Amino acid sequence: MEKEKQQLLDERYMRMAVIWAENSYCERRKVGALIVKDKMIISDGYNGTPSGFENICEDENNETKPYVLHAEANAITKVACSHNSSLGATMYVTSSPCIECAKLIIQAGIKRVVYYQKYRRSDGASLLERAGVEVVFLDLDEILNNK
Repeated sequence: MEKEKQQLLDERYMRMAVIWAENSYCERRKVGALIVKDKMIISDGYNGTPSGFENICEDENNETKPYVLHAEANAITKVACSHNSSLGATMYVTSSPCIECAKLIIQAGIKRVVYYQKYRRSDGASLLERAGVEVVFLDLDEILNNK
């Protein structure tokens, strides 16, 4: 019963992360992230440029600018500026984390990562697993098609 309840929560929070990704100004790929602790969203993020920069993520060659922040990094830095703690939290992210974001997730004390799209490289997910972070792939497309 508890596993079914967790699956339902995972699906709901992931749908919210997908909606949150729509806030991104990036053209090539929109990614959203939520950090949830004790069934409360304590932070959110989407990929984009740092505060004060123009909201243009790609250069004239349609390459992502090097200073664009990933959704995970935005969510982690946002929670760091709050009175909340991400220790033991779950991160819902629309794409599996890259290696750099995986390092941030580990250092932030996040214990579980749920994602639904595979990133082109799997080294981030592998690093998370090596650090003892539970990594869950949620096939949201299949779930939505069966409803």
